[in-house]
Amino acid sequence: MDKKQANGKIRQNLLQWLQTESLISNSLALIVGVLTGFAIVFYDRLLEASDKLFFGSLPDSPGILIIFIPAIGGLIVGIIAHTMIHTRRYDIEEIIEATALRGGRMSPRNAFLEVLASIVSIGSGGSVGKEAPVVTAGSGIGALIAQTFKINGNRVKVLIGCGASGGIAAAYNAPLAGVVFAVEVILGELEASSFIPIVISAVFATMVSSIIFGVHTIEVSSYQFVNPFYESFLYLFLGIFAGITSALLMRALFGTHQIFESMTIHPAVKPAIGGLFVGLIGYFYPQVFGVGYDVITDALNNGLALKLMLVLVVLKIIAFSFTMGSGGSGGSIVPSLFVGAMLGGAYGSIVHGLFPAFTAESGAYALVGMGAVFAGTSRAPLASILILFELTRDYNMILPIMLACVVSNVISSSINSESIFTEGLHRRGFTIRKGREVDIMEDLLVRDAMKHNVQTVSENKNVGALVALMQSSRHAGFPVLDQNGKLCGIVTLKDVRDKVGHDELEKTINEIASKDVEIAFPDESLNTVLKRLAAKDIGRLPVVSRSDSSKLLGIITRSDIVKLYDKKILDKVQRLQKEQTDMI
Repeated sequence: MDKKQANGKIRQNLLQWLQTESLISNSLALIVGVLTGFAIVFYDRLLEASDKLFFGSLPDSPGILIIFIPAIGGLIVGIIAHTMIHTRRYDIEEIIEATALRGGRMSPRNAFLEVLASIVSIGSGGSVGKEAPVVTAGSGIGALIAQTFKINGNRVKVLIGCGASGGIAAAYNAPLAGVVFAVEVILGELEASSFIPIVISAVFATMVSSIIFGVHTIEVSSYQFVNPFYESFLYLFLGIFAGITSALLMRALFGTHQIFESMTIHPAVKPAIGGLFVGLIGYFYPQVFGVGYDVITDALNNGLALKLMLVLVVLKIIAFSFTMGSGGSGGSIVPSLFVGAMLGGAYGSIVHGLFPAFTAESGAYALVGMGAVFAGTSRAPLASILILFELTRDYNMILPIMLACVVSNVISSSINSESIFTEGLHRRGFTIRKGREVDIMEDLLVRDAMKHNVQTVSENKNVGALVALMQSSRHAGFPVLDQNGKLCGIVTLKDVRDKVGHDELEKTINEIASKDVEIAFPDESLNTVLKRLAAKDIGRLPVVSRSDSSKLLGIITRSDIVKLYDKKILDKVQRLQKEQTDMI
């Protein structure tokens, strides 16, 4: 081979490598992460400007004027939502719906308008967090990249997950928590094809926001697990209280939302009414205004009195419920952290006063309470643990945080099966688990999705014939039949790779086929079969008769399930939309 041919071969190999699926996905994830990092920096700057606009021009003693600031902000949010966001408002609930029910289809324009509305809502004192807007911003960037490069299918969902992970990672300087949040909350399950892009996006978003621009959130003191034996019981009870509080917070939010939904007034006015109530609370307790990082920091550093923390637990829940329930824009993670810090701080003040010798200061319990209430509302205990761990960068408190988060999640789940992100979907008729609508998956049976005409191979054929069949059919696996036409195994491309050498093509299929075959029955639900596929990490199951497990009836693949699921989901969404239109 001469030099010219060698160079041509290298160039051809390089082009093939550049066109691989993984490289394309990872490159797009990097772009999403970098853009999301810049977006979060820009978002933080706009929040500061919005706060100065609404509160910076007030006199030193604003008096009763402060009551009307959140109402003005609420009115602006209502106008943006009603006149500019024409079809669908975006928060974490809507992003979950987009990935689970709409194949990742989002409107980047509406997503960015929702981010704008949140800047107004938070800057004017709305009692919400900034994480839903940053997740919306990141997801909107992911959707925009997908539209720009004309990407479809599962890769759209992955890019939205990349944006969500990048948003959380950049906003909280917590890349691990960003990755787990995207997997636990947005996508609902971990797949190898999505994990690496999500990690890449989180890493680069964090590099841009935290390393380059120095975005930081909460400063946390260092604490220790003073007496593991006694304090474990105290943290366990804190987890129980946090679980109950989480359930109450969700009940208050959705109860308030239902009240505002029933009001027969113009939708644009509703956030202003909610803002007026927040202003009334903030007139007496200004700690409920806005995100509240400074108040959380005070609780973590033992700077708040017991009575004030108990009052703020209740008032923050009310203020948050009025802001979001009336149609305001913002997130629920920071309010959950706020309520948890106040609850944990108050609890810590009490137990430290009773048992000063073997308990940490109240700030330690405020820290654990933050994670526990967030775990109870989000049903994402791992993300909760990691956010707290990455905020503190301290391993000393990881055990009580883990204990309280898990206990809170169990208690809250026993009271209400849905999370704060999926309750709204549940009320609209969708039950989302692991990124899919469970009711539909339970109603559909294997016989609805299976293929009846199955290509099979005989156990006596050699591997050479099998390889030729794989190349011509483009299938990577086949059921194996014995000489009587009975199912006796399954053979896949992996079996060929693992068990056949270069000079062993004369081996019989019987020698390499897997004999311990996972099977499906026609009357099983697709949800059951999908769990079986995931547990064994396989892509297809032979469908056999209940009365004779060697009688092959067909085959069902993961793609068969997804195609039927997408069709039924589309039918259900269109039906519910028609019902809502008819009601109006």
